[in-house]
This record gives sequence, C-alpha cells and structure tokens, in this order.
Amino acid sequence: MKFFAIAAGTLAAAAFAWHAAPSFAETTRRVPAPTVDLATPAGATTATAVFAGGCFWGVQGVFQRIEGVSNALSGYAGGEARTARYNEVGSGRTGHAEAVRISYDPRKVSYGKLLQIYFSVAHDPTQLNRQGPDTGPQYRSTVFAENAEQARIANAYIAQLNQAKTFGKPLATTVETAKPFYAAEDYHQDYLTLHPNQPYIVMHDLPKIDDLKKLFPESYKATPSLVRAAKAG
Repeated sequence: MKFFAIAAGTLAAAAFAWHAAPSFAETTRRVPAPTVDLATPAGATTATAVFAGGCFWGVQGVFQRIEGVSNALSGYAGGEARTARYNEVGSGRTGHAEAVRISYDPRKVSYGKLLQIYFSVAHDPTQLNRQGPDTGPQYRSTVFAENAEQARIANAYIAQLNQAKTFGKPLATTVETAKPFYAAEDYHQDYLTLHPNQPYIVMHDLPKIDDLKKLFPESYKATPSLVRAAKAG
C-alpha cells in the first residue's frame, strides 16, 4: 500500500517503500471482444475514454502504447476538484480513483477495443478496491463513462463477460457517469517510461507491456505517446 507524505522531489527514492507490501499475481488473458461497440460519428477524429484500474502508472503505460491513441494522461476521477491531489487521494476518503484519460482516434481504434485491452491486460477486474499490493477504493476498477452511450457499451460488456464466466468470478468493475477527470501532478506523468528500473514498475507494470505486445500485436506500438512530448508539441 502506498504512503502519501511525500514531496515531488523525493518520489523516485520513496516509491519502493510505498510498494513494500507482498506482490499479488495479476491474471492476464485476451478476453473476447465486446459484441456491441460505440459507433463512430461521421467526421470524428478524436474521442476520450477514462479508465481506472489500480495504480495509474501501469494503466497509463499500457494505453500510451496503443495504435490510435494520441495521449494518455494520469489523473483522478470520482471526487471533487479540491481533493484531486495525490496525498489526499491516497487516504481513500475522497471518492477519487487513480484514473487515466485516453485521447484516441475512433477511426483507428474503437471504444470497444480499448475496453477489451483494459479488461485483458491493463488490470485485474475481479479485484475489489485493490490491485495487487495496492489497496483502497482509490485503486478500484471503474469505467468513468463520458456519456450515456459509453456507459451503455461498458455495462453491456461487463454483462457479456460475466455471463460467459470469462474470469470464473463476477467482475468488480463499476461504471460511473458524470464524474470529472483531473490531471495528476507532473511527476506522475510518463512514470513507467521514465523509471523502467523502479522496483514497482519492474514487478507490476512492465509485465503488462509484455502482455500487451503478446496478446494484442495488431494494436501495439513500440513508441509510446508521451505526455511530455504532447506538451512540447
């Protein structure tokens, strides 16, 4: 479990201590694609999706490496603007979850495809209010739907996977609507890419990138769409 009395300048040094709890294996598999998907509006070139599935470092790292994704931003969703700060979110009392907002081209990758990758490799959707060693509602599995259609597609997909007993147990994933997204602090952005040797990244997040490459070769891109590159552009 992470500890939160930390300054940005000491993040790298303290990160291993935050994750000193025992490791819990996360299951990865290529789950069936959703039987219903979001229609692409005529002329649309960009859309957004927000997913939460444990520590945002790994979730961001996965979606930055998807063809058609132009940006994946770590942040917080589910609570109020005044509590959208790392130290406060870590208390588990703000309503926020660590989340990632994905900007993508719906002509190149669909919302349903993003959901398929989310459930397959980005996290374990059967864990309730935790992911691996990280515990608390801030690590919950949640799709933050941007609109009613996204909510409909996400709920239908969860029902599909549950009915097929794809994971052998009910999914813990919830769907929340009308919840604003707030960007996380700069030192959390591109964390997986910038700190590939950090023990938590090595143990829990780099395997997700390997699984993405193996299970979704048609969607994987080797060069990630980094937040810093987007800002520089």
